[in-house]
Order: sequence, then C-alpha cells, then structure tokens
Amino acid sequence: MLTRKKLQTTVVLVFGIVLLINILSFRFFVRGDFTADQRYSLSKATKDIIGNLDAPVTVTAYFTENLPPNIESARRDFKDLLIEYANYSDGQVVYEFINPNENQQTEIEAQKNGVRPVVINVREKDQMKQQRAYLGAVIRYKDKKETIPFIKPGAAMEYALSSAIKKITVTNKPEVGFLQGHGEPKLDEMPQEQKLLNVLYKVKAVKFTDTTGVPKAISTLVIVAPKDSFSQRDFNYLDNFVKRGGKILAAVNSVEGDFSTQQGKIVKTNFLDWLKKFGVNVEKKFVVDINCSNVMVRQQQGLFVMSTPVRFPYIPTITKFAKHPITEGLESVMLKFASPVDVTPKDSSVKVTILAKTSEKSGLKTPPLYFNIMYQWRKSDFLNPSLPVAVALEGKLLGSKKTKMVVFGDGDFAINGKGKSPRELQPDNVNLMANAVDWLTDETGLSQLRTKGITSRPIDPTLSEGTKTIIKYVNFLLPILLIILYGVIRFQTKKKIRKQIQSVDYV
Repeated sequence: MLTRKKLQTTVVLVFGIVLLINILSFRFFVRGDFTADQRYSLSKATKDIIGNLDAPVTVTAYFTENLPPNIESARRDFKDLLIEYANYSDGQVVYEFINPNENQQTEIEAQKNGVRPVVINVREKDQMKQQRAYLGAVIRYKDKKETIPFIKPGAAMEYALSSAIKKITVTNKPEVGFLQGHGEPKLDEMPQEQKLLNVLYKVKAVKFTDTTGVPKAISTLVIVAPKDSFSQRDFNYLDNFVKRGGKILAAVNSVEGDFSTQQGKIVKTNFLDWLKKFGVNVEKKFVVDINCSNVMVRQQQGLFVMSTPVRFPYIPTITKFAKHPITEGLESVMLKFASPVDVTPKDSSVKVTILAKTSEKSGLKTPPLYFNIMYQWRKSDFLNPSLPVAVALEGKLLGSKKTKMVVFGDGDFAINGKGKSPRELQPDNVNLMANAVDWLTDETGLSQLRTKGITSRPIDPTLSEGTKTIIKYVNFLLPILLIILYGVIRFQTKKKIRKQIQSVDYV
C-alpha cells in the first residue's frame, strides 16, 4: 500500500536524481552521434586547428530569423557547430548571432563585411512573397578577417568554418605548382579549382627552363591535360622532383573527342611513356558506361527544332569510389572522354589504391572512331565492368625517399574552359582534384571535411525501370504497412489482456 510517507520519499528521491543528473551534465557533456558521416561531431582536423590557437577567434554570424524550416535549419546547425567549437577551444572561439533584418544599420554592416543577401520565397497567409535573407559569417583573428558569404543548408559547414579559421591563422602556406608549357590549360581556365585550393595553398604556375626545374618550395606538382611532347630535360626535372620526395598529380588524356567533327582520336604526348616508369599505363581507349551524362541534340519535330537530351556513354558518371581520403564523401563525378588506368608497380613495396571505377555495365572503344549520337547501344558494348579510372600510389617510386602520386584517366574533369562563359563544374568534380591535392600536400585531414554534409543517395541509374518502381513503392508503402501492423498487434494484445481480466473471478 502506497502511504503518504512513501509518496513523499519517492518524490524527494526523484527530484534528487534529476538535480544530480543536471549537475553532472553541466560539468560533463556527453553526446552520441550516430550519423554515417559523423556530421555532428568535430573531426580531428578541426580539433587540431582550434587546439593550436594562440589568440581568440571571433565568429560573427549574420543570420535572418523566422525563415522557412528548411532554411532555418542552417541557422540552427551552424549555431550547434559553434557551440562545439567554443566548448572544445576553452573559450578561444567566441561567437555572436546578429539578425541583419532588424534594422538598416546592421544590414549595411553585414554587406560591408561581405555577407550578401539572397532572395528566398516565403509562404505567408497562402501567398508567396520574396524575402531578403542573410546566411553568412565573418571570422576574425587578430587583425585578419575571412568571410563566409553564404552558408547553404546541408552544406559542409565544418569545412567552411575550419578552413576559414586555418586560412587566417596559418603563417606559411604550402606551395602547389601547376605545370605549364606542354599544352596544359592555364590557371585561369580552372577558376573553381583555383579558388578552392587558394584557401590552404599558394597556387603557382611552373614552367621549366634550361636552368630551373621544379622550385624547391613546391611540394606538389599538378600536371593537367598535357598535349605536346616533353623534352628529355623536362623528364629529368620530373625525375629529380620525385627523387627528392615531391608529389605528382597527373590528370591526363590519352584520347580526346571533338564534338564539332564528332570524331575521337589518340592524344600524341610522350608524357604517358614517363608514367609507365612507375607501372602506370593510361590505355589509349575510350571508356563507355551505361551510367553516363546527357548531351543536347537538336531534332526536327514538325515545324519546330527542339533540343532533346540524349544519353552519351562517352561521358561516364562515376559513382564507385574506394574508401580513401581523396574520395571521402564524393557521390558522383562526371568524366569526359576518359580512359582506363592500369597499374603494375615496379616495386612490390609501393601501395596502390584504385580510387574510382566505372559501373558494372561499361566497355571500351578503340580510336579513331566516329560519334554517332543516335546510336542504339547494346549489351555487347558494355562487356568490361569496373574499369579503374583513377589510382593512387604510395612508397619509394623513384629513389630512396617515400612519396605519393595520383593519376586520373581524364584531364578535363576539373577544367572550366576558355572564353567569357566557361562551363560550370559540378561540385564533386572540383572536390575530387582538391581532395587529391590535399592528400598529397596536407596531412591535417581537413580535406575530408569538404564533402561532409547531407548526402544524396539516389537510386542506382543502372537498375531497370521495373526495379526502380518496386523500390519506390516499397519505400512509400513499407512505413505505412509497419504502422498498420503495429496497430493490429497492439489491438490484439490489449484485447487479449481485457479478456484475461474479464475472466478473473473476484468472488
């Protein structure tokens, strides 16, 4: 029997336990993160950066309040992230949130600091209206300042914040060189890549002369899409660079396609012969993949000429990646006229990692050839599954010093192009090359944060339409059926209990 004294004792005991838990939680903060990419936990790279601060870092976040839920989540996630930074840094990271929409003065202040408004659609009383919204931040360290003009909901917030802090706190940036003089694209033809690399490195153009090879300050040399031949002097410079421990990133074309003539041919450069010295062979063949991008084809439909998207297997979309820092978090990379990369290292101690492969339905085409856009592709065209298109090597490649090398079987995947309207690259194309440079140059692990964010996992495009339909209906109906099943089981259980209670004779 529950007496009054027992009830009072129980209430006091529960109150005491709750009070004790609150005191302990104030002193000892513990939280579990069960997301696949540890989205809500600080990485080792971030902890190293904020753990080595010798002066406070101030983060002023300019965020508009009362936004739609899908955008308001960015403010909440960014604030949670800043709380983590502040807790781990023992007060070295200080932050404040300002709503620029409160008054004109704060709005001018935000824009003056480089945080620009974006226009979003807001539903209010069954009407759509446009609103100026601010989602950015300014990071200050001593007399330096770095701005994050726009924080996209679901984006890699930790990378944006940690790289901004590192950019203004680092004293000496590593130097990364892009080789020129053999038909390679100029740096201004890769603005997206250059902008991303400039955060952590000094990016320079390197050109060989009779008296100078690779400058000593260069730790990583990037060679993108060479078209012309290399002299023996150039190869000697490259050999010496590798022997001293220099790292090489080579994104090369062994074949090329021309949309204007609709022809594919071999690229005549002897740089591919130099790669064979390390057991790397970029085959002079075109990769075709059923998992590919589209090209727009103009077709006559009655009196009108329409642009219709047509799948073009010569532009494979790569989705199969190794578990490696270079490919961490990547979802899909679009290659253009790629070739397979075969590796047989000369030294058994050299570690080889296949970074990326084509799908299970891929094949090879030998140039010269003609691109028939309207060609009806058959199963017999895709008899070479899982072709490697990117590899990484680690070890003593040449000489006694350990070094690294990354080779891509496509030289154009990170090039925007020339002219006033260069093509816009999808983020993972840019991230792939930047991650490779990070792995070769920077050992902090910051590169793995670049793709840390909300991941999209679409249905495998190689599946048949029937299988895709089944998956969609299962995803839609299964939760409903489980709820109904739970309700039926619960109803039957309660009915059984009621019958048992009713069957008891209390006389």
